[in-house]
Amino acid sequence: MHTVAILALDQVVPFDMAAPMQVFDWTRLPDGRPAYRVRLCAASPEVRADGGFSLRVERGLEALADADTVVVPGCSPAAGPTPGPVLEALRQAAAAGTRIASVCAGAFVLAEAGLLDGLHATTHWVAAQELARRFPEVRVEPDVLYVDNGQILTSAGAAAGLDLCLHMIRRDFGSAVAADAARMSVMPLEREGGQAQFIVHDHPPVPRGSTLEPVLEWIEDNLAREITLGALATRSGMSERTFGRRFREQTGTTPLQWLLRARVRRAQYLLENSDHPIERIAQQAGFGSPTAFRERFRRVVGTSPQGYRSAFHGKSGSPAVRV
Repeated sequence: MHTVAILALDQVVPFDMAAPMQVFDWTRLPDGRPAYRVRLCAASPEVRADGGFSLRVERGLEALADADTVVVPGCSPAAGPTPGPVLEALRQAAAAGTRIASVCAGAFVLAEAGLLDGLHATTHWVAAQELARRFPEVRVEPDVLYVDNGQILTSAGAAAGLDLCLHMIRRDFGSAVAADAARMSVMPLEREGGQAQFIVHDHPPVPRGSTLEPVLEWIEDNLAREITLGALATRSGMSERTFGRRFREQTGTTPLQWLLRARVRRAQYLLENSDHPIERIAQQAGFGSPTAFRERFRRVVGTSPQGYRSAFHGKSGSPAVRV
């Protein structure tokens, strides 16, 4: 039987901790036997949970020594630095070949322990920029559900943590066992790690009073039209070279990348809030053709327009909720 240790830290996020415990605990082999032995452990007998309550934990850090897999859930930002003994226990587990995975902000703990140095990793997209800033040696991928480096794995938000758990179950016992675990958790099995987190693609901020504000408003109002760099430069009274340089200085991106993101956002809104066919949305968002729309939308969002609509279309007319 495979042993999984869930490492609870102070201010642990309850769902980030409970979901992996449940999915592993429910997993059964074809003959009905449990596939995993799940252990909750912590550095101290009592752990505060994000939300104002405490947990009594029976096992200490020694549980990491005989675990086959260690899962580190996310913690509230108020938790502060990870205690030294926890980091050392994780380093020792990694040195012994133990598989170590994180859920959401648990990636920060693995990064503190040095386990993500030189590796690709992910976390919730809201925290990805901070992870990259604090740990520049980590190759942060902010727009995927999970990253499997073999021994070290990281996942995005809590739901992506379930995707990662199912991925590990499939690695351990095959697709049939993982599919059964997915059904027990009322989860799809087919979401792959490279699928994008459904990120709100906000435009980079523009300084208030910027000379770019009028042209950016014009872009938003004319997305269905063909828009060229030359046309934008002309509207701004600048040469293409000067306009491109000033645009990058003030936004951190190029005019055409800004335009692409604006069109994707328009398409996301229409996919969420209308029943328009894909061909019409491609035209309304200014992509020129359905083929170009599908290709560029997938490149930015990480899934197809139809896949996005299936996930986020507002059936009741209310705004769709993103991960």
